[in-house]
Amino acid sequence: MIENEQLKERYYQALLERDAQFDGIFFAAIKSTGIFCHATCRARKPKFENCDFYERAEEALLAGYRPCKICQPLSYPHQLPEEVRMLITTVEANPEKRWREEDFKRLGLHSATARRQFKEVYDMTFVQYARARRMGLAFKNIKDGQTVIDQQLAMGYQSSSGFNDAFSRIMGNPVKKTTIKVLTAAFIATPIGRMLALADEEYLYLLEFENRRGLEREIERLRSRLNARIIHGTNTLLQQLEKELAAYFSGTFAGFTVPLYLSGSAFQQAVWKLLQKIPLGETATYKDLALKLGDSNKVRAVGNANGANQIAILIPCHRVIASDGSLGGYGGGKERKKYLLELEKKIKKT
Repeated sequence: MIENEQLKERYYQALLERDAQFDGIFFAAIKSTGIFCHATCRARKPKFENCDFYERAEEALLAGYRPCKICQPLSYPHQLPEEVRMLITTVEANPEKRWREEDFKRLGLHSATARRQFKEVYDMTFVQYARARRMGLAFKNIKDGQTVIDQQLAMGYQSSSGFNDAFSRIMGNPVKKTTIKVLTAAFIATPIGRMLALADEEYLYLLEFENRRGLEREIERLRSRLNARIIHGTNTLLQQLEKELAAYFSGTFAGFTVPLYLSGSAFQQAVWKLLQKIPLGETATYKDLALKLGDSNKVRAVGNANGANQIAILIPCHRVIASDGSLGGYGGGKERKKYLLELEKKIKKT
């Protein structure tokens, strides 16, 4: 989301004037209606305080907004092929749905063709779109449910029937157990995208970029393992995390002190401990880590453990590169990985 006040005012003026020069430059999300539009939308103009502005459509989707039916912001500057229009309509009819191959067949669509057309029009894959829409609803539900949940918790409810879990319809119900753990969800803005953090007063359980692939599955596994309920808000630990991340990205980093909850196999935890020992501003290869674990044949296993890390940045899996010196993979995307490594080199020099 765009935070610069001058830029927001400029974009709002473009929205009022329906300035075509700004179509595709920004997306205006309207809090009162839950939709997002491009600059030339014919709909009634909202008040400035009711607008959020995004540079990318995926950000608006992840924030819980849906595309405006009047201006169809995601089709700019293209016309929507009928197959793509059908997919969008079907997603909106049931945005919580997870798509499978047979769902395309039921619509009479060839999945490969539909996916290719979708990518050409929207500059994002259909899976990205459907997932962003689904996750956006989940994130929005958490926020919308904050007041009710806080009241119920304040009244002392401790059972699963005592308060509403906003993720339940999107990500499924956790396993029934006697003890229920309450985790607080917070969104933290960074220069390279918003992050989702889950924590209680003792530990940080998850920190990921909100558009990371597989985030739903990570949350599902965490909820099931801990029998956790998720509410939106903040706590002392999350406030500490936000301050430390702000220092990190501003270059005044003095080290992370937030306690982490690590849940994984013995091998995964061994890899994560090694990751935390890689000095800031330096890198290691997957082979380096495998050798330190005593088996050079476990390069792939190290890579898998690296990918299973649920606490980005604090457990610095971005510091692991390929043996040929290339960046290698990263759950948050290679551009973010490059940014983090360059940032840490600068911090090291100061």
